[in-house]
Amino acid sequence: MKGTKILFAGVVAALVTVASALASPQTVTLNVSGMTCPTCPITVKKALEKVSGVSKVEVRYEKKQVLVTFDDAKTNTDALMKATTNAGYPSQPEKATK
Repeated sequence: MKGTKILFAGVVAALVTVASALASPQTVTLNVSGMTCPTCPITVKKALEKVSGVSKVEVRYEKKQVLVTFDDAKTNTDALMKATTNAGYPSQPEKATK
């Protein structure tokens, strides 16, 4: 019985490791046109940092943009846009250029 528990724990640990390896960090640029004062970026940054899976938030106030790095297994762009909108600053992802 003890050996089975140890084996089970090992299998679970291996699965967690594989799942973590499959998740990859993503970075998205969000346009936040409503950032019009020096306090706005603080509010936007705090709202995004509360989203589970977000690892880095870089606000570019002059460009009215936010670069967000996140774990795509824990969150997505829609959740990030919802967080900024709920904080009073609607955002849209930057369109990719070719």
